[in-house]
Amino acid sequence: MDNIKVLVFDLDDTLFPEHEFVFSGFQAVSDWVQSKYGISGFFNIAWKLFKEGKRGKIFDQTLDDLEIKYENSLIQELVQVYREHKPAISLHEDAQWVIEHFKSEKQLGLITNGFLKTQQNKVRALGIESSFKEIVYCDAYGFKNWKPSPVPYKKMMEFTGSEGDECMYIGDHPYKDFVAAKNLGWLTLRICRKDGEYTNVMADESHDAHCKIRSLYDLKDIF
Repeated sequence: MDNIKVLVFDLDDTLFPEHEFVFSGFQAVSDWVQSKYGISGFFNIAWKLFKEGKRGKIFDQTLDDLEIKYENSLIQELVQVYREHKPAISLHEDAQWVIEHFKSEKQLGLITNGFLKTQQNKVRALGIESSFKEIVYCDAYGFKNWKPSPVPYKKMMEFTGSEGDECMYIGDHPYKDFVAAKNLGWLTLRICRKDGEYTNVMADESHDAHCKIRSLYDLKDIF
């Protein structure tokens, strides 16, 4: 492992629990709906749907349950409020540790999918921007270059002046995070947290990481 010079992380559900962003986003949208329509209860319904595993149409279903008539333009407004709110989120304990432990030993990098302003707000809210040598926001290069595109990984190598065999990528999503990194010669680790969104997702060998870990503390033993 001595040849690994650059440790690169995914953001959502790797360094912080994504459900915290969803929670604070629903609160922001709920406050907006209360202000606009004088109707309360948006948060409770939306959060209940999310915990039940609903994805994709939560805003539509919540408005239906609240008997608010809407056009698609209203959904777009709610999505914008959700994406652009200032989130109340915090690092996983092991993420805080891994950043502090390795930032003086390795170059640290971050590669993250998601809309640019949303991901920038997350990084600022976590207070981690200064700890990373390079942060690649995939959306800065267009939606077509979101992971699993190789573009963000190539950008990271370019920005850090590294070769593929000098990089390690740690993420949680087997169908987005690892295939391009592996093709470029990176070592890959998949973090499978107890309550992770994709912990139980099965993937074929070509898409999954080289190794699986349960915690970022496991990097102590790996290095």
